[in-house]
Amino acid sequence: MCGIAGFSQFDQEIASQQTLIEMGNAIFHRGPDAGGEYLDDDIALCHRRLAIIDLSDAGIQPMHSFDQRYVIAFNGEIYNFLELRENLISEGYQFNTHTDTEVILALYAKYGTDCLSHLNGMFALALWDKQEKTLFIARDRMGKKPLYYHFDGKNIYFASELKSLLKLPHIPREIRTDAVYDFFAYQYIPDPKTIFSNVYKLEPGHFITLDNSGLTKKQYWDISFAQVNTDSEEKIKDDLTALTKACTKKRMISDVPLGAFLSGGVDSSGIVALMSEIAEESKNKPVTTCSIGFDDEKYNEVKFARSVAEQYKTDHHEFTVHQNVKDDLEKIVSFFDEPFADPSLVPTYFVSELAKQQVTVAVAGDGGDEVFAGYEKYSVDYTENQLRNKFPPFIRQSLFPSLAKLAGCFKATPFRRAKSLLTSLSVDPAMGFYISNSFINDDVWNNLVNDDTKHKLAGYHPSKITTDAYNKADGADHISKILYTDMKTYLPGGILVKVDRMSMANSLEVRAPILDYKIVEFAAKIPSKYKFNTDKAKPEKKYILKEIFKPFLTDDILYRKKMGFSVPLADWLRAELKETTEERLFNRTEGLTDYLKLEAIKSMWDEHQDKSVDHSSTLWSMLMFQMWWDMYMKNEIK
Repeated sequence: MCGIAGFSQFDQEIASQQTLIEMGNAIFHRGPDAGGEYLDDDIALCHRRLAIIDLSDAGIQPMHSFDQRYVIAFNGEIYNFLELRENLISEGYQFNTHTDTEVILALYAKYGTDCLSHLNGMFALALWDKQEKTLFIARDRMGKKPLYYHFDGKNIYFASELKSLLKLPHIPREIRTDAVYDFFAYQYIPDPKTIFSNVYKLEPGHFITLDNSGLTKKQYWDISFAQVNTDSEEKIKDDLTALTKACTKKRMISDVPLGAFLSGGVDSSGIVALMSEIAEESKNKPVTTCSIGFDDEKYNEVKFARSVAEQYKTDHHEFTVHQNVKDDLEKIVSFFDEPFADPSLVPTYFVSELAKQQVTVAVAGDGGDEVFAGYEKYSVDYTENQLRNKFPPFIRQSLFPSLAKLAGCFKATPFRRAKSLLTSLSVDPAMGFYISNSFINDDVWNNLVNDDTKHKLAGYHPSKITTDAYNKADGADHISKILYTDMKTYLPGGILVKVDRMSMANSLEVRAPILDYKIVEFAAKIPSKYKFNTDKAKPEKKYILKEIFKPFLTDDILYRKKMGFSVPLADWLRAELKETTEERLFNRTEGLTDYLKLEAIKSMWDEHQDKSVDHSSTLWSMLMFQMWWDMYMKNEIK
């Protein structure tokens, strides 16, 4: 895995090679093995390399095509590059290296921007055509690899991480107020926004072309639920099993040590089982697995991971996150260029750090929950939608808001839940999905936000992110629509950002077979009843995925309650991180208090400390925002 950066400089000289070097140094952790720059009168490209395929110097980038017409800076892995390379050789194309990077150059020479339809992998790339003086920038279908950019009307500036882009002094650091609201609602800032005005994230499945006449952005891929697979359940299971194994096998190609994250959940355990079977068939050594645990047994999944490791005789490694989070938190947060508040960033960092001690590439089970309906929130949403359909709209829209307001007069948890439920039932399914899954409700936000911020927001509401995605989905049923919504919002904006930043912080590449676009497309056609099975007394989440993993895993792994990468957040804020949080929230004159009222923050903090209300999610978001502000707006990160 790697990092890229660069800029166009049509009709002007923007910067020197030294600027490129500084941009590369800012993302050194993404590629510590080598670096390179390309600079001419029209384009500047920078690359940091984490060597995975073809470890020779021939793989160093920026790389030129065989005929020297094209030059590329590429971050990612193309899993079908060997087949593509053989086809191109048979057609007369010549290659200087054995890398997937050079295959992209040859594909672009043949197909132009349509080369993207031939690529199966995770990537962000920038390719310059010296003859046509055209820049081509693209991001993979699911959004595994990041790409930030700023366009000033003439030139574009881009990088894998925002910290690299900010090495250019003219990049604006003007906070985008609606992005602040988005952050508190989602715990991340959804594409294409960033925390800064006029700086954007290129959306998954999109590409940009730029020449002297201007910039064009296009979407080249999307997920469709319009078609439904009419095969029998057994046929679907057989096909899905074969496809998942094939996608896993492709991700085991590496010229460096490779292993797997093993949480003990269904997805990672199933992938480890398939990897072990593939390794045995290939007569390779046992799979290396890595797991993270906590002192608090409520959050500790190590025993389940250990059970799978013993079953498949993996080379297993464990690390326990003791109550010393504050010693590492600032370093961990520094790798996120924007406010980001998913608490599982902590264990994800540590499992990446552990894995890097053993391997350079880790295979993970990411995507199983979004693609096959595995989250508990889908059960909650299903129940709410069933209730919503039992009441006529005029009752829901007139009576329920009043009942919700009454429930809101009480702070006890049952009343807060009742208020959330009644509010959700009073609106349509798209808005209900937002209400049930956002991290801050309107009452809490309105109590916290100051008048100046309210004025700047001018009526903006972050629910638009969710409802726009939901309404764009082409599936015929509610489950299909919310799966599409999560795959276009939460997956690329939250899950994949967390995994990319925390793995790259440790110079570790992470591959996710379940997010192969062929699996995603296949799964989108599977009837919803095989993903979220409502035929049973209690709906079964991720039904079809559990079915294909049944031959490989025991029932205590398949059917135990999902824990996820949870952390004891409420306790951290009352003990381990109490002093750190108080220092950040109450001893700063700018940052959080530019948007929220200090007295409201203190009130929330006190309620959390005396355990009358659990405000851990919102308080953690405040801490993450302030830590980010101190680093990026006060220039503590250089």
